[in-house]
Amino acid sequence: MNSTTRAAQRLKLFSSALFNHKKTTLVRPAFTRSFANMAATTDVQNYKFNHSMIRVKDPKESVKFYEFLGMSLLKKLSFPEAKFDLYFLGYDAPGAVSAGANLWDREGLIELTHNYGTESDPNYKINNGNVEPHRGFGHTCISVDNLQAACQRLEDAGYKFQKKLSDGRMKHIAFALDPDGYWVEIIGRKPVEETEGVKETDLKTYRMNHTMLRVKDGEKSLKFYQEVMGMKLVRTHEAKEAGFNLYFLGYGDEKQNTADREGLLELTWNYGTEKDENFSYHNGNDQPQGFGHICVSVDNIEAACERLEGLKVNWKKRLTDGRMKNVAFVLDPDNYWIELVQNERFTGQANF
Repeated sequence: MNSTTRAAQRLKLFSSALFNHKKTTLVRPAFTRSFANMAATTDVQNYKFNHSMIRVKDPKESVKFYEFLGMSLLKKLSFPEAKFDLYFLGYDAPGAVSAGANLWDREGLIELTHNYGTESDPNYKINNGNVEPHRGFGHTCISVDNLQAACQRLEDAGYKFQKKLSDGRMKHIAFALDPDGYWVEIIGRKPVEETEGVKETDLKTYRMNHTMLRVKDGEKSLKFYQEVMGMKLVRTHEAKEAGFNLYFLGYGDEKQNTADREGLLELTWNYGTEKDENFSYHNGNDQPQGFGHICVSVDNIEAACERLEGLKVNWKKRLTDGRMKNVAFVLDPDNYWIELVQNERFTGQANF
């Protein structure tokens, strides 16, 4: 049995733990919480785009790469019963946006999911979301101080690029490749003309800026993320000649410079896909797997789920389903999974 088959079996086991408590034992510890200090309602002003999850082949190599980009391993959760581990990485230097905050009170984290055994399987390979016919998730994005120096540092360390700064006509962005071939966009917070010739880069200034998802219907997805998930549209880029639009959404101050922020969601809409009844994007959870979900932390998870129930969302897992009562999963219009978790700042108690 190869690791791809084993990983599929583990997903089935984990899904059973999520959705059918009669079939398996609980994967995560039992969850209890006192709601004495929690608000009776939910306010989207308190929501945070907490993390993006991707599956990885070898966690040692993946953690090494993201730490090379300046991230810190903030927490590791192990579930040996289901044979997988979760690694949460983010920027935690003194000047970082979320420095010192609890795990669920942050934005711009990356969650790496490792299914045991994939690291030793020469045939195991993830779907990075950018190869037909399984496109969907596009990339994560790191904003840096000095773009040219940051890219040169990665190149000097032996990491590969999907696109170097010198490639093509877009000289202000690059795409590095992580150990699994996921695309990591690198952008500068200063004009490239200002950083030309600068040789130094300070990892403490880096930020996990955004996660990109391709969407079939731009109007429908914007409506969902704004009216249902409570995000704000902070920037729109129309590339009419190329036939696509980019929409950047997030929580918090929509007037802040987008390159200075953490935890944004970029939606890419290619004109015309909304008219094709047979068109769909790959959500990363169907085979072949790769990207898993984005996650929003909320002030009151019960109230947040009640609000979403009232808005008639499609659910992958309601809070009351199965034995894991501390997480829920909503489906967006393209069937991407959105995890909902409790922000511990509002309860004073640990989720896990």
